[in-house]
Amino acid sequence: MSPTTMTGTDALRWFNEAKLDWAAIGFRCGLEIHQQLDTRKLFSLCPSRVVEPDEVAPLTVGSVVRSLRATGSEAGEVDVAARAEAEKGLRFRYLAIAGLTSLVELDEEPPHAMSEDALDVTLTFAGLAKSRPVEEVQVMRKTVIDGSNTSGFQRTALVATGGKFEVEGGDVGIWTIAVEEDSARKLEGDKDAKDGVVTWTLDRLGIPLIEVATAPDIRDPAHAQRTAARIGALLRATGRVKRGLGTIRQDLNVSVAVGARVEIKGCQDLRAVARVIEAECRRQLWMHHVRTTLAARGADGAAGPATDLTAHFAGTQAKSIQSAKGAKVMGIRLPKFAGLLKGASKDGPRLGRELADWAKVAAGVKGIFHSDELPAYGISDGEVQAVRKALACGSDDAFVLCVETEPIARKALAAAAARAKQAIGPAVQEVRAAQPDDSTRFLRPMPGAARMYPETDVPPVTVTGERWRRTLQTLPTKPEERVAQLVSRSKVSQDVAQQLVSDGLDTLFARLVAEGAEPALAGRILLQFLPALKHADRVEPRLAEVAAAVKAGRFAKEAVEKVLAALDAE
Repeated sequence: MSPTTMTGTDALRWFNEAKLDWAAIGFRCGLEIHQQLDTRKLFSLCPSRVVEPDEVAPLTVGSVVRSLRATGSEAGEVDVAARAEAEKGLRFRYLAIAGLTSLVELDEEPPHAMSEDALDVTLTFAGLAKSRPVEEVQVMRKTVIDGSNTSGFQRTALVATGGKFEVEGGDVGIWTIAVEEDSARKLEGDKDAKDGVVTWTLDRLGIPLIEVATAPDIRDPAHAQRTAARIGALLRATGRVKRGLGTIRQDLNVSVAVGARVEIKGCQDLRAVARVIEAECRRQLWMHHVRTTLAARGADGAAGPATDLTAHFAGTQAKSIQSAKGAKVMGIRLPKFAGLLKGASKDGPRLGRELADWAKVAAGVKGIFHSDELPAYGISDGEVQAVRKALACGSDDAFVLCVETEPIARKALAAAAARAKQAIGPAVQEVRAAQPDDSTRFLRPMPGAARMYPETDVPPVTVTGERWRRTLQTLPTKPEERVAQLVSRSKVSQDVAQQLVSDGLDTLFARLVAEGAEPALAGRILLQFLPALKHADRVEPRLAEVAAAVKAGRFAKEAVEKVLAALDAE
């Protein structure tokens, strides 16, 4: 069987297999890694720092409210992802943070020249990856109107192409290495917006990122995780990247032969990479099973009209309907979808969840009900039968309900109907978000070429031959060489040395040892004590002081953990 001719039965069989054959299902995967750099912001003179959530209110020095529009590219085309965001009708409140926000972040002043430090770090990484720099770094605008940028676009610039990462299981090619701005930081979700206004902070906006896009050479999820780890190690080898949760993000481009490329956003935990990829592959296999079953039933995906069903719930015991003041119960019929909205298990992929995600994204609703899960949630069997009769549902028909004001309910049901119709056609590319349970959820349509156009406010930067030669002559030591040096000089174990280098902590380790800490104690401080602290970033600058105090005999090494806990509580 060729992966491209996989039947729905084959897909279901593979879905139920405990171990997938990645070649047999036509697995393809590439990574996009985004790493914050430890320099000033990319196009302003503000430092690159993100404040703690409890610091936002006291450090806010002003706010502005903006609306963003989807505009056409130079060719007059409006990007499909931008159009989808515009249809939400949201506005955005931006909080200016003291010392970390300028008129550039507020889009009230043109960007300054690109940070030369950020470009140098990016070129250094390109050298470590054996990539080739472009002759001229041209900044581009990438349309983004989800509120994450005050300007309605993100600035990005291609710096290098080509090269490869040497990874156990097979080398992985490099497509592009770019430097770009990080986005603003959302304080609340779209569904929590008050009066349609979503709040963001501007401390993170403009922090430089290296973006690394690999070729789809990854062979299986474990290989993807090793590739991400290798890229992270080379990034930290530059000595100029930030550490900690949220400073590096892995976007995963994943597909199987009977699916389509899905870009998964928000996978921050390296340990979750393999699990998220496998879950997405199984989701695509399940959706192919659903697709072929609908085709066998002769479904055309045409939903019935949205119908007001409120009268059938006059005496309902469903609290979600009772508490929805001023709302109506609206519903649509999905011909021949009965039994296909639920999944194989409660926690597995299911079409009903896909419909709900589209409704949430399009209309901001909390959720929907569908017939495969009813009666439940206080909705009785009698009410289910009344709805089926009102919508003229046959035995193999399903229905979807939404409890909201009529305009919002109609918008949500239209989105659910659109996703149902999509379920019978070829799989389409889309952007999804990684979830805490390793599943993925629909986020937005896949953007196209119409979102990119040149930035006219920033002059291009020439990468001269001399600059590139200087970069190659001053490349830092590679991770594997640093591990060997650490084992030789400090007599720590291979595993400890590997973890210190992998986490970018070997330089700090050497400093603690120089201050008098025994290598074994320095390793415990960095790999055990520090990660357990709530405010590790605040305590880290004082670690050398702690090491010196142990050497001076001010307290025993056995008390170090308690001392660090006390500093963490200050």
